[in-house]
Amino acid sequence: MEDKANGSVDTKSPVENGQLPDPANWGVADVVNYFKATGFEEQATAFQDQEIDGKSLLLMTRNDVLTGLSIKLGPALKIYEYHVKPLQTQHLKSNAS
Repeated sequence: MEDKANGSVDTKSPVENGQLPDPANWGVADVVNYFKATGFEEQATAFQDQEIDGKSLLLMTRNDVLTGLSIKLGPALKIYEYHVKPLQTQHLKSNAS
């Protein structure tokens, strides 16, 4: 296992064909599994507890992640900056074309 710059541990890459997957059709379990696979196993349960599915994930703001999930600040910042925001950006780009 390799520690990544974002503080997560590389267990298996959730990247498909060089791009992040589009979570628009993910269920709650898919969101939980994504965060477990990216090294946030402990924090993944917060997404399950709050019933965050793919569409909800795409609507989340920075403040939602930092305060609404009851996750410690450090991991919450990494989750938003390195995962939620890029997934949102990828979703917008894929739907714009």
